[in-house]
Amino acid sequence: MRWFFLFLAGVMIAIASFFLHPLEAQSAAGCDPSYPGICIAPPPPDLDCKDISYRNFTVLQPDPHHFDGDRDGIGCERRK
Repeated sequence: MRWFFLFLAGVMIAIASFFLHPLEAQSAAGCDPSYPGICIAPPPPDLDCKDISYRNFTVLQPDPHHFDGDRDGIGCERRK
């Protein structure tokens, strides 16, 4: 029974670590931290909106792929 509690504690620590350090987890997985919540690899190659399926996502500066042309923090905005 003790092993179960140790396992459960380990799982809880791993989950808490992921939520407390999401940018570090994304960077470690090859994701650019300028695009939190989605995984887009840093350049090269330089990508355009037509090259990815994501729309209206959060963009932090620097924006190496230039998905946020108007610098309002939203990348690949759909035209209205």
